[in-house]
Amino acid sequence: MFNFLPSVDRYIFRLVIFPMLGVFALAASLLTLDKMLRLFDFVAVEGGPIGVVFKMLGALVPEYASLAIPLGLLLGILLAFRKLATSSELDVMRAVGLSYGRLLRVPYAITLVMLAINVALVFYVQPLSRYYYEQMEYDLRSGALGASIKVGEFTTLQDRVAIRVERSEDDGRRLIGVFARLSNPKGEVLSISAREGGFLATSDSPDTIIFRLIDGTIVQDNGSNEPRVLSFSRHDLPIDLPAIEQFRDRGDAEREYILPELLRIGWSDTEPEAKRDASQASFNFRMVEVVMMLLMPLLAVSLAIPPKRSTSALGVFVSIIMVVSYHKINQYGEDVAALGRVDPIIALWGPFFLFAALIVWMYYRVAFVPGGQPIGALETAFGKLTKKLQKLFKRKRPGEVEPAPDPHTSQAANAAPAE
Repeated sequence: MFNFLPSVDRYIFRLVIFPMLGVFALAASLLTLDKMLRLFDFVAVEGGPIGVVFKMLGALVPEYASLAIPLGLLLGILLAFRKLATSSELDVMRAVGLSYGRLLRVPYAITLVMLAINVALVFYVQPLSRYYYEQMEYDLRSGALGASIKVGEFTTLQDRVAIRVERSEDDGRRLIGVFARLSNPKGEVLSISAREGGFLATSDSPDTIIFRLIDGTIVQDNGSNEPRVLSFSRHDLPIDLPAIEQFRDRGDAEREYILPELLRIGWSDTEPEAKRDASQASFNFRMVEVVMMLLMPLLAVSLAIPPKRSTSALGVFVSIIMVVSYHKINQYGEDVAALGRVDPIIALWGPFFLFAALIVWMYYRVAFVPGGQPIGALETAFGKLTKKLQKLFKRKRPGEVEPAPDPHTSQAANAAPAE
């Protein structure tokens, strides 16, 4: 595979692709696990089926992938060039005439592929998946996903039916120790206790379910006469489901619009000004996030090469801080532009050009200035801080005795030089 590439390009491709995929998988997994815990909590409180958690997580994967792809691309290229630099392979490649532009040919080919994937995610897949996530969350809150009967608690349906069960088996299909209390428009109250029961759907009326009870007793109280007590071996109790409002149409938030819709709304004379501002802000936010990926290889190379005779990994931490900070600045710029306070060009493309100028300067220092280090001052300060911390936290081992000074060395040091 990839045998059509020169040997240097194949080698760089292998160095880049595996760390990039690893960082992408790690970042996406951390984001997903953090959200999974909150979703399990939310679904448990709402009494919904556990399977909906994984559907909601699947709907969030495009959003997390659009964040993890640039980070994985940056760190994949950075770690690859750092390995070349620390093993002196980069010096050999430079000595035989391979420039940084030539070495970045494969990383930029990978960047263009990742850019195309991210464009599809940001402008088409992510808006639809986000709307699907909001719809599932609404259905879960409203009970449209089939909220379960909570064991040991009273569950109220339509303010006239209260149900309590002692135990649930077969994933809720079999309810043990059932107690139900119902009231009807005539003022009668039915108190039902049964050994077990279960819910059955009806084909003729989707708004009604059948609660089938096995081996129980019904106490009918009409408020005037003596209550009637009936025993049964099987009793079907129809229950009207509460009316569920339809979920809103897609487009309540600008992040749910795909690219053609953003362009149509953002530059339309018939739309309200507030909606136009929000659509333009969302469009420009997505654009700067995507276009910035073209500068990731330059930033990676600038921060990948440590000073000579050094294996410092400071560039890795600086790269993560820079990318995350830039993303947060863009989010703030989108919010301000959506309110109409600042033009989206200034709020979003202004930080982009400043950040791009910084990256180009850093790359120029590494590629064209002999011994250039764009973060050389940070490397020096970091090295001094590391040495101070090592001295501060260095402790003698228990029972360790400080070695006595050599008397011959002490006499030689104190002796005056001969004249």
